[in-house]
Amino acid sequence: MKQIRRLFLALLLVFSLNANSCTVFSWAMKGEVFAAANEDDYTPFTRIWFNPATAERFGSVCFGAPDLQIAAAMNEYGLFYDYTAQYGVDLAKIALKNPYQGDLFFEIIGKCKTVAEALEMLKTHDYSFTSQVLLADATGNSVIINPGNITPKTGNFQISTNFNICDLKTGYKCDRYDTADRILSNAKVASVKTIESVLNFTHQEGNLSTQYSAIYDLKRLKIKVFLFHNFEEAFEIDLKSELSKGYRLELLSRYFSPTFAYTDYVSNHELFKKETLLSEIEKVGYENAKEHYLSVARNSQDPKEKTAILDIAIQLIRDANNEHSNGKVWAYWFGFPDGFNPKKYSDKRLDMAKTLLLELSKSESDAKTRHFEFEMIAYLNWLRDEMKNAAIFYRKAIENPADSYPVSYNRSVKMLANLE
Repeated sequence: MKQIRRLFLALLLVFSLNANSCTVFSWAMKGEVFAAANEDDYTPFTRIWFNPATAERFGSVCFGAPDLQIAAAMNEYGLFYDYTAQYGVDLAKIALKNPYQGDLFFEIIGKCKTVAEALEMLKTHDYSFTSQVLLADATGNSVIINPGNITPKTGNFQISTNFNICDLKTGYKCDRYDTADRILSNAKVASVKTIESVLNFTHQEGNLSTQYSAIYDLKRLKIKVFLFHNFEEAFEIDLKSELSKGYRLELLSRYFSPTFAYTDYVSNHELFKKETLLSEIEKVGYENAKEHYLSVARNSQDPKEKTAILDIAIQLIRDANNEHSNGKVWAYWFGFPDGFNPKKYSDKRLDMAKTLLLELSKSESDAKTRHFEFEMIAYLNWLRDEMKNAAIFYRKAIENPADSYPVSYNRSVKMLANLE
C-alpha cells in the first residue's frame, strides 16, 4: 500500500498541460464562428470555474480536472484555447529563446482579445510544453501552436488531435481527425447540429473516455456542454450572465442528471473516495465535515481512507488558490517561478487543510509522505504570514533528502532560501 500511496502522490506532483487525447476544432463560415472539443481523459470529476474581470485581467470561464490545470478556456471577448496531447515534439531538439514557465495561454486570454494580439505576445513568450494548443477568436481566426511552431488556419476550419500538426502534409494517422475533416468539409453552413455530429462521431469510451464535450459560440459568448458523451442533455452557458454573478468553482456534473454510464465510471475511479468525502462540506458544512475528516485521520486503519483525507487537504489548498489568484493554476505546486513568493491571504479552506495535515503527520508511517505533509504545513504557515513556523516546518521537510519526494524537497529548499 505504501507503494500505491507513493505512486499516487508522485502523479500529483506532475505538471503536464496535456489532455490525454481530445479532438479540438475551430469553424468559421457565413458569419458563424465556433470552436468545439471532446475532452478525453482518464480522470472524471471535471471542474468549471468562472473568473470575473479584474483591473489586470479579462473575465473568463475555465474547464479542468480536479487538479485545476486548465484544459480549455474562453474569455469575455471570445478568445478560446484548448490542449491536445501531442507526441511528435522533442523539446530537447528545439531552441526556445524565451520559454515561458507557467500557463502561458491563461495569461494570454487574460490580456488579449484576438488571435492577432496573442501572436504579438507569443513573439516574446515561447510555449514550452509538449502539448498542442488550438487558439481561436470571434473574428474567425485560429492557429495551432506547439513548441517552435505556429500553424494558421487556411480554410473554414482547423482541427487538432494527437499528431504534430506539422505532419499534416507529410503523413499522419488519426481516424478522429479524418472523421471531423470529412464532416466539416461536406457541411454547407456552420451549425451546432453539425458540430454535435462531429463530437459524437469522434468521442471515446473506456478507461480513456470523453469526459465532456463543449461547443463554443465565439461571437455570442455562449457554450453548450455535454457530460460523458451523452448528447441527449446539455448545460448551456451565457458567459456574460455567468460572469456577472461573480467567481465560482463547481463540479460540472452538478448541472446534469446522473446516467448509469457516468455513475458506474466515477464510482470505480481511484478518486471516488476522496470526491465523495469532499462533497460532505456542501452537505453538512465545514465544521461537521472537518470533524469527520479528523476522525478518519485519527482512527482509520485503511490507508486508502487516509490518502483520501490527504487529497482533500491538497484540494482545499488548490481551490483556495484558484479563487485568490483569479482562476490561475497553483504556481507553487508546479514549481513555477512566480510560486515561490506567494501572496499572503486568509481562507477557511486553508485553515481546514492545515488542521488535517497536522493530524495526518502525527501518525504518518511513510517518511516521504510525512515530509511532504510538513512541506504543505510550512506553505500554509507562509500564507498566514507565520514565517517562523513556516521555516520550522520547511526544515523538517528537508531533514533527510532520501526520505523526501524530489519535487517537494526542491520546493522546500527554495522557500527556505527566501525565508533566510
